[in-house]
Amino acid sequence: MSDPRFRESVVYLCVHNHEGAMGLVINQPVKDVRLEDIFINAGIPLPNRPLGRVYLGGPVETGSVFVLYSAEYKIVNQLAVSPSVSLSRDPQMFYDLSAGLGPRSCLVALGYAGWGPGQLEAELSVDGWLVLPALDEIIFHTSDHQKWRQAARAHGVEIGLYGGVVGSA
Repeated sequence: MSDPRFRESVVYLCVHNHEGAMGLVINQPVKDVRLEDIFINAGIPLPNRPLGRVYLGGPVETGSVFVLYSAEYKIVNQLAVSPSVSLSRDPQMFYDLSAGLGPRSCLVALGYAGWGPGQLEAELSVDGWLVLPALDEIIFHTSDHQKWRQAARAHGVEIGLYGGVVGSA
């Protein structure tokens, strides 16, 4: 990907239809925003357990909070992305996390990556992205600096061999 905002990024695609596509970058933590800050700014009590990082989900709507989480947790306003992963922007989740009632696994992101109708397809047609099935273990339980390589390696791709080369065979 020639766009430096997406260099070595892992994007979990949440929606892809005739209106476009939307996903979250899941391996770029925001250095100057902590999840504790979000709780404090919203007036939500801090939970008695460590909170995860906040990620830059993408360059669109960076002031909006999106939560990707394990689907055993149910909330009214959610999008089932897969049988095991859901997406929500519902603030109730933070209250549930505070009370210890939230999902087993979650990833909080500011903003998202978005594509208009046909835009992602055009990028895919020139090999702008490596597309692989998602693995929950990589989304929620792999260190950020390893997600990019592990996602590829889990599907038999040694990403380090590619360098800046793109193309089709």
